[in-house]
Amino acid sequence: MKEKVEKLVAWLREQVEQAHVDGLLVGVSGGIDSAVVSNLIKRAYPENSLGVIMPCKSQSSDQDHASKVISACDLPSITVDLTETHDVLFGTIQKQLDANGQLNKDQLKMADANLRARLRMSTLYTVAANHKYLVVGTDNAAEWYTGYFTKFGDGGVDLVPLVHLTKGEVREMAEYLGVPDEVIHKQPSAGLWEGQTDENEMGTSYAMIDKFLKGEEIPTEDRNIIESMHERTAHKRQLASAPPQ
Repeated sequence: MKEKVEKLVAWLREQVEQAHVDGLLVGVSGGIDSAVVSNLIKRAYPENSLGVIMPCKSQSSDQDHASKVISACDLPSITVDLTETHDVLFGTIQKQLDANGQLNKDQLKMADANLRARLRMSTLYTVAANHKYLVVGTDNAAEWYTGYFTKFGDGGVDLVPLVHLTKGEVREMAEYLGVPDEVIHKQPSAGLWEGQTDENEMGTSYAMIDKFLKGEEIPTEDRNIIESMHERTAHKRQLASAPPQ
């Protein structure tokens, strides 16, 4: 694990040098993936790294866990509360759609959640521009393969250091790095709405996805769910499509 961490830290430093910027930042959600990235960027750039906490109708425990992660690895941080911004923007959009008779109430929950993710992305890039930093993402191999991220939201980043690590490997790295136990063992959630968990939304577990990615046998139902997610989210893993010349 020490070798894996050192390789990732060296890779992060290379990316900063190649981009001719000054450092790295990450959005700290209070989850295990952002906790690991927080530790990695702090090791790569002790004096030029930043954690950004962005509550947006978030559960209080998420902010508490994010603060504990930042404190544990001594990462400089700022907090930008996006609740009011989200209320104004989403409320305005919803009002205009409704006035035009175009509001699809069945899609409101997902549109709301995706806007939160995209507001966080915009915030990270605004802060990054101020510091001349790169934005570091937190998606792991399971999330990347299944497309379990918001396009141009948490998927809108410069670097994805965890993209080849299964959820289990991220957990092992978190333990090695000294991430607080309560963060390591909490139920994975994107914090999209009250009571939301990743595994309930996906219909399968990270353990099953990890086994699938390792080529191990899993129940047919889980395999079908994973393969279906991968196929319908292919567009998330590509640049914008262009017609042939």
